[in-house]
Amino acid sequence: MKLIVIGSSGAGKSTFSRQLGELLQIPIYHLDLYFWQPGWVQTPHDEWVEFNQQLVQKEEWIIDGYYGRTLDIRLQAADVIVFFDLSPWVTTYRVIKRRIQYHGKTRPDLNEGCPESLDWPFIKLGWNYRRDKRPSIMNKLSEHSDHAKIVIIKSPKEAKSFLDKVKDAGARVFEDLEPFPAK
Repeated sequence: MKLIVIGSSGAGKSTFSRQLGELLQIPIYHLDLYFWQPGWVQTPHDEWVEFNQQLVQKEEWIIDGYYGRTLDIRLQAADVIVFFDLSPWVTTYRVIKRRIQYHGKTRPDLNEGCPESLDWPFIKLGWNYRRDKRPSIMNKLSEHSDHAKIVIIKSPKEAKSFLDKVKDAGARVFEDLEPFPAK
């Protein structure tokens, strides 16, 4: 099985992916860990594209992260797409909480040398994610719904409920998903 988990910063993608990977016994790839080099240096574009192309060739995976410029590579290869469509109030609160929790430390889903940080442009990016990114994400979900199952998580409670279903039924949960509505 090949799953991607996308959504804004603070949506809970990494935690959800980690828990889902444990339940399904599927390897997890947190894109932040591979994209950001120590000192918050970005991986060069061509190298990043090649990394994504090689990653999706693996037999099974859960890939956590949005990274819009290479999103289509992952969408085309995915069997399941999980989109965290949470309120900006929730995601902003979580980003600030995470900043406090990991003050001066590196999160488990990031490279060493990338301590947790927070600035106004990052907060604005997360706050406006639904307005700025959601329309194109919904279009992409429609485009890929013929080959991939779509899960949209709208609240932390829905995320927990979905993980509980996976805990009870395993991968069969994905077979029972309703078709994603066309445009």
